[in-house]
Amino acid sequence: MATGLPRQLFAEALGTALLLTVVIGSGVMAERLSLGNAAIALLANSLATVGGLYILIEVFGPISGAHFNPAVSAVMAYRGELPKSSLLPYVAAQLIGALLGAWLAHAMFDMSIIQFSTKVRSGAGQWIAEAVATAGLLLVILRAPAGRAAAMVASYIGAAYWFTASTSFANPAAAFGRMFSDSFAGIAPASAPGFIVAELVGAAIGVLIHNAFEPRLHPVGHPNVIESSGQQEQAR
Repeated sequence: MATGLPRQLFAEALGTALLLTVVIGSGVMAERLSLGNAAIALLANSLATVGGLYILIEVFGPISGAHFNPAVSAVMAYRGELPKSSLLPYVAAQLIGALLGAWLAHAMFDMSIIQFSTKVRSGAGQWIAEAVATAGLLLVILRAPAGRAAAMVASYIGAAYWFTASTSFANPAAAFGRMFSDSFAGIAPASAPGFIVAELVGAAIGVLIHNAFEPRLHPVGHPNVIESSGQQEQAR
């Protein structure tokens, strides 16, 4: 049985893959059933994401920290809660998982497996929205009360679907995976770099806001964001 880093990387890859499958698959289903009503499609997509994200964090949190997000992993490495030597492997696992998750969603809905999105998402408003969404996500992760991070992260992402102009990707791996899906949840490859830069800036802002508040005691060196930082300090 895999132990240590290999097991954590498998959890990150599988968790990220399933997250992207939930986001893209529910988007495809919502678009097909909503008869062109974008509001209903977004509502269905956001509700599925909330439920899926909560479950995935609960399942994989004790194993890898349930980051599912390079921005989260980078922050945890910066804070000493993820070994810096594990950062690049974590990010690689997340990106691979995101791509596989997109392909799995396509396979389930009898779509072409390999495709690229044509959905342009660009402009200052979209980038500001991604920075806001990611800053809020990191703030929730870092300050959630013990045992409540999974529910709070999922709820925040569900809300951010609606209050941000970008529908809250808040995750460079999600932006990467969605490039490979020409569906309701997709993003054109040319639009992805702007989203990723905004997300990384937002993550840094979230850390700065957290640091401006009273610091909390937490164990250093534990990789689990949701189960360690999320519950003890408090910390996809």
